[in-house]
Amino acid sequence: MKKDSNLIRELAELDKKHFLHPTSPIQQQQEQGPSFIFTEGKGVYLHDLAGNKVIDGMSSLWNVNIGHGRTELGQAAAEQMSKLAFSSCFATFSNEPAIRLAAKLAEVAPGDLTATFFTSGGSEANDTAYKLARHYWMLKGQTSRKKIISRTKSYHGVAMGATSATGLKPFRDFTNSLAPDFHYVDHLSLQSLKDLIDAEGPETIAAFIAEPVQGAGGVHIAPESYFKEVRKICNEYGILFITDEVITGFGRTGTYFGVDHYDVTPDMMCFAKGVTSGYAQLGGVMLSKDIHQQFIELSEGTLLHGYTYSGHPMACAVALKNLEIIENEQLMKNAKDMGEEMLKGFRSIQRMSEIVGEVKGLGLMGAVELVKNKSSREKFSTPLAPVIVSEAAKRGLICRSVVFDGQDTIVFAPPLIINKEEIKSLIGILYDSIHAIEQKQLH
Repeated sequence: MKKDSNLIRELAELDKKHFLHPTSPIQQQQEQGPSFIFTEGKGVYLHDLAGNKVIDGMSSLWNVNIGHGRTELGQAAAEQMSKLAFSSCFATFSNEPAIRLAAKLAEVAPGDLTATFFTSGGSEANDTAYKLARHYWMLKGQTSRKKIISRTKSYHGVAMGATSATGLKPFRDFTNSLAPDFHYVDHLSLQSLKDLIDAEGPETIAAFIAEPVQGAGGVHIAPESYFKEVRKICNEYGILFITDEVITGFGRTGTYFGVDHYDVTPDMMCFAKGVTSGYAQLGGVMLSKDIHQQFIELSEGTLLHGYTYSGHPMACAVALKNLEIIENEQLMKNAKDMGEEMLKGFRSIQRMSEIVGEVKGLGLMGAVELVKNKSSREKFSTPLAPVIVSEAAKRGLICRSVVFDGQDTIVFAPPLIINKEEIKSLIGILYDSIHAIEQKQLH
């Protein structure tokens, strides 16, 4: 695209004046305008109005799993919109794409997760899970089971319940009033979970929620036995186990769902993002056959929970086409294979750099830790990750910094379609960016 300086200036001023950006530094926006004004995406690349072409190393927000510019999804959306753009699913009304998608999800989900409640996104999905968990216990006559346990370093969204469950304290500190009955345990300590259950009383706990891999909190991967032990603890105390697959679902970690790595089945499973690869707004909660059956047998009257766009026909049609592409193009296998290539690249940088500490990954979720001293793992007084992320953007790579809870980490989640050459380019830009900042630190 030919650079149009006048248009860039015009849009930047309109952006500053009228667009309050999500999860963005307001002062930076007001002083510098938008970092990029994107106009087009193709494959793993994004193009902006200034003529830049950058690797989308984050799949935008962990969600563009099949890559940018897939006309098949546009066609699926257009075809459905031309027939039935929207109809409500309240009052038992339904539509074929929602029915077909619910059935497809039951086919691919782990264990006996067989029923789906649709939402517009991940925050709504998690909020719905908390409400359904509490409603389940009300139906069972155990009305004291209200408390939700989550983990430190977790991210579950920014709706009120989702914010209250998020273990990253800065997100909770954004508001001075949170939903009650949310509690937090150490993100990898099973003993911490047991201790909290015993302290609060198991008869007061409705559910425990966890991401199979913590994404926004820094790509924290649980040990192989962790979730099997969590399942045992939840069974022992009669607590519902919810997995948040908003980031990890639909091939991101090299399997259909992140929890598949741990060979356990949750009672509820939340999803969003990759279900449509970001081409339409859709999320949901899957319920076990037992929970669904309890709702059928014990509910009286109307289930008084729902969103305007629950079961949106166009979004569901897009999701069905998206899942077809993920399966037909074997993108789960590609995520596994290219994830291994990406991790190899991180390890090569680790060997060459004095400021790269731990590197890790599972499928196409990866992280690079920055340290002042590799032996002691002492951190820099001011995190370097944001500086390196900014440098990488200038060089043609979008990635993301995580500095919560004393971390200094760069995280990655490129589209599942990425190939070896594109991984090589990503690693090359990352190395050059780290090296440039490392030299400044040394001198």
